[in-house]
Formats: sequence, C-alpha cells, structure tokens
Amino acid sequence: MSTKYETGNVVTGKVTGIQPYGAFVALDENTQGLVHISEITHGFVKDVNEHLSVGDEVTVKVLSVDEAAGKISLSIRATQEAPAEEPKAAAAKKPKRRQGSVKSAPAAEAAPTGFNTLKDKLEEWIEQSEREDLIKK
Repeated sequence: MSTKYETGNVVTGKVTGIQPYGAFVALDENTQGLVHISEITHGFVKDVNEHLSVGDEVTVKVLSVDEAAGKISLSIRATQEAPAEEPKAAAAKKPKRRQGSVKSAPAAEAAPTGFNTLKDKLEEWIEQSEREDLIKK
C-alpha cells in the first residue's frame, strides 16, 4: 500500500465495487479504500446502489489508514456540507398526533358521575320499567 495517503486528505477516486455495507473506491492503480455505508451521505442510506454506481468518480476524505492491515477508510459524507437540519432532528420536532379528548358538560348540567354499584343501577332500572310513560305500546 502506498503511504502517500494520510488521514484528512481529500482526493478523487473511482467506485470499483459496491457491497451491501459500502463501496470500494480506487484512489490510484495500486490503492483502494472503503466508503462504509454510513459515510456515503448525510442521513440514512438503505441501499448503496441508490447513491453510487460502479465507475462513478467521487471525492472522498481519508478517515484512517491502517498500514498493517492494508486498509484505508474513506468518507464521501465528510466532503459534503451538512444539511441545515439533520433528518432525525426534523422528525423529532414534528408535533406528535394526539387523541381527541371528550369535553365534559358544565357541572350544573352534568349528571352525577362516579361508580354506581349494580344494586343502585338495578333499582333505577326497576323504577324506569314501572313508569308508564316509558313503555312503548
């Protein structure tokens, strides 16, 4: 691996391969690095293919160089200006939907509320059943 790439360098490369976890970018004939899916763009990336294609020329920033393992970590996102508001932050600011509430009648008009025992209700029902004006004929 060439030692000419250092952390923080911004270089141009060509996408040589796409995997579900990111894209491989050739920096020169002998050196290539990986742009992890989380470093492709600001926001959530579900599918790398929606953002990159093999053969695309991209500007990348070198995040790290591991000489021992022969790996270079790259970022396209680091070369782009961040959006004014992160997508997650925008979603968090949306007002949440609330369930409707039941408005109660003024206290003077409202019937007494609370728990009625079955015994109390039964007496009320018996009284109602004995009223002639409620019986349909």
